[in-house]
Amino acid sequence: MNTLLHSVNDILWGYLLVGALIACGLWFTWRLRGVQFRRLGEMVRLLTDAVQPDPTHSARHISSFQAFAVSVATRVGTGNLAGVATAIAIGGPGAVFWMWVIALFGAATAFVESTLAQLFKERDKSVFIGGPAYYIQHGMHCHWMACLFAVLITVNFGLSNNSIQSNTISGAMHEAFGWSPLLVGIGLAAMTLVVVFGGIRRIARVSAVLVPLMAIGYALVALYVVITNIEHFPHVMRVIITNAFGLEQGVGGSVGAAIMNGVKRGLFSNEAGEGSAPNAAATAAVSHPVKQGFIQALGVFTDTLLVCSCTAFIILISGLYSDPALNGIALTQAALSAEVGSFGTTFVAIAIFLFAFSSIIGNYYYGEANIRFMTSSPRVLLSYRLLSGGVLVIFGAQASLETVWAIGDLSMGLQTACNLVAIAVLGKYVFRLLDDYLSQKRQGISSPTFHRNQMPDIADDIGCWE
Repeated sequence: MNTLLHSVNDILWGYLLVGALIACGLWFTWRLRGVQFRRLGEMVRLLTDAVQPDPTHSARHISSFQAFAVSVATRVGTGNLAGVATAIAIGGPGAVFWMWVIALFGAATAFVESTLAQLFKERDKSVFIGGPAYYIQHGMHCHWMACLFAVLITVNFGLSNNSIQSNTISGAMHEAFGWSPLLVGIGLAAMTLVVVFGGIRRIARVSAVLVPLMAIGYALVALYVVITNIEHFPHVMRVIITNAFGLEQGVGGSVGAAIMNGVKRGLFSNEAGEGSAPNAAATAAVSHPVKQGFIQALGVFTDTLLVCSCTAFIILISGLYSDPALNGIALTQAALSAEVGSFGTTFVAIAIFLFAFSSIIGNYYYGEANIRFMTSSPRVLLSYRLLSGGVLVIFGAQASLETVWAIGDLSMGLQTACNLVAIAVLGKYVFRLLDDYLSQKRQGISSPTFHRNQMPDIADDIGCWE
């Protein structure tokens, strides 16, 4: 069974989806005239203004920053520590360069999918709800495809990914402190259930605290490593660039291995195009859909150019990436310990806990948003909460998850395929929204607004934006 799943995943990801994701990133970058580069200052400005809900909405709504924090919480997970290490070990230092490249172009894809999530979002009591299932339903009028996406993302993020994250946490805690995986799983499940039973507002508040804490803390440690080894930094950058183009091959061998592992790690890490972050983007209360598109594009940069780069620099400065016995999280722990002493192992364990726990609660919400798309039954939602936040967290803390990883990769691949078809078809609306936003900015309007009557051809399909 595992062999078959791995073969299907190799074909799906190795030959089809990586190319499709790159093509979408390049197409949207060209069609939007490099908006992720030209409007970087606007992204940062909007994020600093986004700590509170938009004044045109109730204070009970989710702020733009909180929605950003939820999406970054799911992006920034164990893959940023273990996945980058694996990419370097297999693809060589050049994989880091291609990881950066795919993030730069993937930000355009993230902008498109998150803007669409805002355009086609719906009201759910006192908060907004949306995502690919909703814009497939209302934008493409394809109910079966919307339901398929909802099932796939629920299985992938709400169920299998939470087992993977809890497994990583329990492994790190056992390695650093000798704690029992079962007890870690029970404690983690209790914490998760306390958060998720508070709904999206509690998830958003917790994420808004954890995300800055973990990202800034990890970046400061990486900055310390770089500064104390500043004489080696030019060499590290030279190794990355030369290996990226095959001018000087290191560990990992060929330039093809560097490109493939860098691209796959970047895409798996920042999730641009997978259709996950739009579920969080839709919850934000903003005055124009493009605002959250800008902020979510910045999330791709935060994940890959900041957090993944921190891991890469620590590993490359240590020089331990050439040791064939080290891979994954063990390589990251060994590299950091080599630079800061035994504190490194403990710090990585704490970082993994923060990264993975924030991913668990964010992953849970992605499943909830799509459960609500399919049914309003309180019993189904309660069962999902107990299964995702309790049973599978405890199971994952103890289990060997090779099959769960394989199922997760397959559901993620199919979910990504659904989303790419949708944003390719519906991207035309984002082009119009961006033109409208920039037109208002040129007129001197500091905070552009949107009304669904501005798009009369699809006004009946837009559930909000009266």
